[in-house]
Amino acid sequence: MSHDPSDRPSAGWLADETPRLDSSVKGSAFEPTSPRATEPVVGPERTVDGFAKAFLDELNFEAGVALKRSTTTDQYLALARTIRGYLMADWLRTAERRRQNPTKMVGYLSAEYLLGRQMGNSLLATDLGDIAEQAMTSLGLDFNLLRAQEIEPGLGNGGLGRLAACFIDSLASMDVPSIGYGIRYEYGIFRQTFEEGRQVEVPDAWLSLGAPWEFPHPDRAVQVNFGGTTEQYIDGDGRTRRRWLPAWNVQGIPYHYMVPGYQNGVVNTLRLWSARATQEFDLKIFNSGDYAEAVRAQTFAENISKVLYPEDSTPQGRELRLQQQYFFVACSLKDFIDRTLEEDFDLTRLDERIIFQLNDTHPVIAIPEMMRLLMDEHDMEWAAAWEVTRKCFAYTCHTLLPEALEVWPVELMTRLLPRHMEIIYRINEEFLDTVREAFPGDELRVRRMSVIQEHPERAVRMANLATVAGVKVNGVAALHSELLRDKLLPDFAALWPNKFTNVTNGVTPRRFIRLANQQLSTLITDTIGPGWETDLERLRELEPYADDAAFTESFRQVKQANKDRLRSILSQRDGIELPEHAMLDVMVKRLHEYKRQTLKLLHIVSMYDDITSGRVRREDVVPRTFVFGAKAAPGYFMAKEIIFLINSVAKTIAQDPRVTDLMAVAFPANYNVTLANKLIPAADLSEQISLAGKEASGTGNMKFALNGALTIGTDDGANVEIRELVGDENFFLFGMLEPEVAALADRGYTPSSFYESNPALKRAIDLLASGHFTGGDRSLAAPVVDDLLYKDRFMALADFQSYLDAQARVDAAYRDVDGWTRSAVLNVARSGFFSSDRSMRDYLDRIWMPKS
Repeated sequence: MSHDPSDRPSAGWLADETPRLDSSVKGSAFEPTSPRATEPVVGPERTVDGFAKAFLDELNFEAGVALKRSTTTDQYLALARTIRGYLMADWLRTAERRRQNPTKMVGYLSAEYLLGRQMGNSLLATDLGDIAEQAMTSLGLDFNLLRAQEIEPGLGNGGLGRLAACFIDSLASMDVPSIGYGIRYEYGIFRQTFEEGRQVEVPDAWLSLGAPWEFPHPDRAVQVNFGGTTEQYIDGDGRTRRRWLPAWNVQGIPYHYMVPGYQNGVVNTLRLWSARATQEFDLKIFNSGDYAEAVRAQTFAENISKVLYPEDSTPQGRELRLQQQYFFVACSLKDFIDRTLEEDFDLTRLDERIIFQLNDTHPVIAIPEMMRLLMDEHDMEWAAAWEVTRKCFAYTCHTLLPEALEVWPVELMTRLLPRHMEIIYRINEEFLDTVREAFPGDELRVRRMSVIQEHPERAVRMANLATVAGVKVNGVAALHSELLRDKLLPDFAALWPNKFTNVTNGVTPRRFIRLANQQLSTLITDTIGPGWETDLERLRELEPYADDAAFTESFRQVKQANKDRLRSILSQRDGIELPEHAMLDVMVKRLHEYKRQTLKLLHIVSMYDDITSGRVRREDVVPRTFVFGAKAAPGYFMAKEIIFLINSVAKTIAQDPRVTDLMAVAFPANYNVTLANKLIPAADLSEQISLAGKEASGTGNMKFALNGALTIGTDDGANVEIRELVGDENFFLFGMLEPEVAALADRGYTPSSFYESNPALKRAIDLLASGHFTGGDRSLAAPVVDDLLYKDRFMALADFQSYLDAQARVDAAYRDVDGWTRSAVLNVARSGFFSSDRSMRDYLDRIWMPKS
């Protein structure tokens, strides 16, 4: 096949994979008048020579450079675009097949997509890895060096975004018609560095080398309005209507990412929106010499998609966050209704063609936006619009912390989105009538359930709005869903008990075993055969091999090889030198007090104190390497202080010859998916130690178990289900249960009483407070120490002794090499439930497309 650019499908062909019913579609990507609409789609030749030729065509005709004159960056970009070319053919074929057979789609609305690097996943999906490597070798190029040039997309932060990425991967691998919608952040959240042990945020310039995996479509821009006022008017049919008179607007430019299924020829779409000014440049002002003012509108508009989660401790930051949230849902809904559906589609049947899943509260403003579109732009009456809207949305809650449920001040909402505020008022008015009818005379209940809170300021409760409008509300683990129903939203559950359900989270085995842990993947395939990557429950077939000496020896060799790989990576990446032979004890997750990195720190300090004081004999110590990975939100003071103290303890331990052969602490900066793919397969022990009743689910716990790490954890989130599946004997449980946490809180929790009554805890805190780890400066440790002693909102001190006891059980188990390996194998074998494919089946059966 020729690879001259003129022979390639035009970019417009890639604009929409959505099924089409007929040729009357507005802006269709598959207009039958196009001569290419009836041509078979053929990709590049799947041979080493074919790949090499496609690569050289990209390098020569796209980059405009000869191989011998090209840079490593030129070569990486050409390699990425070559791989992309193989996916494009499948993308087009998938779109055409779905156009011919339209079915209901899933629209996934998420503020984050933590995708990770795309090249490895694309090679895995297309099964081109060997061909690509051989082709590069034939051209004298280092394939692994080129792969290493890729910069991870800065489109997410933590578990929420990684979950969204896992879900769209599974939907493609299961051939479910779906599209992900989000924001194309120019800089992502931030790149974390450390200066004197303190977190410093620098821009995450992930687009600095270009973005070879995306397709921009400025021709499909969507206008998004803000501000202004509303007015009443009489339409041409004599009906009294309301309309929005916005004060300003921006354009949303779609960028498309391909989402390939695993070796099934299916490629779905992720559509991300970038903000651009409708009038970017004022030439008259520029010619007058005021250059900054000439591009003011452009700068103002582009701020909307500049950074993920802008700091919201200021009024301006809060407003920018609301702008972001409305911007991407407004673009997405407008795009689907006006440019994806056929022109004469009956919108009263919209639920037959789409279900929008709200990934947390960030996209909930889509509910009044849908009402506005149906009423103000498509002439639907209120009752009909509400009937459609309440069938088209479902809401996933990802928290048990009331303060994490977003609320937006009425003043801000009225100023920024006045028409939406009117719609929210009416939704709330009609909803409260329903509440009063169901619970007459219970005005306290009415206040609790109202979408509008009155104190401490009038504000819109987005979780309440999502629950009112959503066809279903789900938690993300069995315990979380129970607490969501019974404690976080109990009044709603009493009104609509059937609206609540559970879908336990999952992770994609393609990225987090097959791609991240290739040696373990090979061992699994050699043992049980191929196909487990899309049927993860087949890992159960490994159970008999937990007692097979040859298999367990191979399993240990895989784990050691992964540890050696990690040591090499951290040495090159961060200058961190890890000991060769030690248990690898890992805690990687967002830095938040409820996740209790402080409890892990107290354990480390206690172990250090026991060794240096001679309280524990050196020969009785199991050597450990502790690895942390976490970012703190830029405005989260206490989280940043915790990071500083962890780094201070790490530095002191590294410089103390009394302990360097027995313990080490590492905190590599800027933990991301790329590092996770190397760290998780190497881990021996997974730390999942949040206070019971506070973690919604967690997905890191699943990734570690699937890769053969044992878990030490509380009965919280998905830990509950992990423990039930892998067995108590293969899980280190500690800490209070959720009812015990609630009872202690009711009695009045006094952290200092635990400090005074527990000698080990007192010694650890006193050593921290003494300045031993902070160069003798007691004030540097004081913020964390004082918080633990006098606040400790998440009861780390109450669980400390139970945690220490569990860690003693960990030491004893680790000394038994065969027993530990057996438990690790059983963790892998029994964790198939935690595939995101299973999560998607649950969403389909329980929420999106339930069987009648």
